[in-house]
Amino acid sequence: MLSRSNYFANNRIFRTTGLRQDGRRANELRKIKCKPSVLSQADGSAYIEQGNTKCLAAVYGPRETRQKAQIIHNKANINVEIGLAPFSMPQERRKRSKSDRRLLEIASAVKQTFEPVIMTSLFARSQIDIYLQILQFDGGTIQICINAATLALIDAGIPMQEYVCALSPGETRKSKYGTIFDNLNNAEEMADTPELTVALLPKSGKFTLLQMDSRLHVDKLEPVMNLAALGCKDIYKTLDETVREYVKDLLH
Repeated sequence: MLSRSNYFANNRIFRTTGLRQDGRRANELRKIKCKPSVLSQADGSAYIEQGNTKCLAAVYGPRETRQKAQIIHNKANINVEIGLAPFSMPQERRKRSKSDRRLLEIASAVKQTFEPVIMTSLFARSQIDIYLQILQFDGGTIQICINAATLALIDAGIPMQEYVCALSPGETRKSKYGTIFDNLNNAEEMADTPELTVALLPKSGKFTLLQMDSRLHVDKLEPVMNLAALGCKDIYKTLDETVREYVKDLLH
């Protein structure tokens, strides 16, 4: 497997300046800060920052299903709800309802991501609730929700096949040859950048989510996916180190 630096060198996709608007190089991830078990009343919780995007996750369950219509007889039902704090976007200070179309789309993507990963067959006729709150927004909403939910599910002791890590790289047409960027921020997403959101099981290398927000040339798909896989493995290392340090602190 190529290292991230070798991958970019071999494909020659640096800009002449080598820097992006926020000072990162094309292959740099945004800085990640995370902490599990931040809410005492939830079964599991986590707080995560990826650059200037911040998310709080809470998990409840497995518990009795609230509505009979939602009962699944051979496995647990996964319920995902996402909120966007009114103060999260300085340019748009308004409260979004739970029925907001974009929030529902993100919740659906998170649910689809975890359904094949959580061992739901162990908890038939029950429900697992994942609540996600975006506290500050600077792009990468789906990926930070998935990463936060992973930490919160681990904190809740919900059995999963393995970690789920997500990332959103993209490709810009502004340079003559095109440049692939890792871990897009809001300014880059708003610049009509073809973006691919990927959720990866880092140990097995299996993808559990592929979501394209705009058109990407087929020739660029493989290098963007390879870059996303490399980035997801870096995120996995950060999340895993955080969990291990937290467990170590509990044992002392």
